[in-house]
Amino acid sequence: MTGPSSEDVRLAVYRDFARDGVCGSAIDLAERFGISERLVRYQLHELAAQRHVVLDAEDKVVMAHPFASIPLGFSVMGRSTLWWGGCAWDSFALPQLLANEPDVLVATRCPACDRPHAWVVTPNAPPDGDQAVHFLVPASRIWDDVVHSCAHQRIFCDVTCIATWLRQSGNEEGYVMDLATLWRLASHWYDGRLDFGYQRRDPTTAAEYFRSVGLRGPFWGL
Repeated sequence: MTGPSSEDVRLAVYRDFARDGVCGSAIDLAERFGISERLVRYQLHELAAQRHVVLDAEDKVVMAHPFASIPLGFSVMGRSTLWWGGCAWDSFALPQLLANEPDVLVATRCPACDRPHAWVVTPNAPPDGDQAVHFLVPASRIWDDVVHSCAHQRIFCDVTCIATWLRQSGNEEGYVMDLATLWRLASHWYDGRLDFGYQRRDPTTAAEYFRSVGLRGPFWGL
């Protein structure tokens, strides 16, 4: 009998996250598929090399975009499930991907002043709000350190709070957008990710997508 492929393992990880907000360990996956833990770890590393998942030093899945197993600044609450949002982008993408969730409550704090913010996000239209979104790391460099990059895709009260945070942190300004642009960016980026045979976008199709949602400039490779 042929064992599960890395795509079977990828789909199990993603569907676990979608259903429960968490995913099983390598041991859990090995027991589910009836294969060795060593084989599961090998397949997880294959998926990490293909940028489908992010692993920690113990091969735990830290991120499977748009899902995360660690807090990175956002919580996303559905009708009965709580997810960690991997970043502003991923948090706004979850209601687009989860067909059984008509809307979710995305919550965060302003990194500069700690003011709480929350929005009901739906697949139908962007939420109201005049907050400012800041992406620190350019799109072409996100995977240099993807956890760091995602942890610095945040939502601030306004551009004044962004300026305050940049001054305090010693960082240079990245890309600033409004909530409507963030919502458009998230709307279809992960289409098909819960289906078998999902293919990541290559740089050309990614650039086309960024352009289609109104993003411009070298930050996005355009």
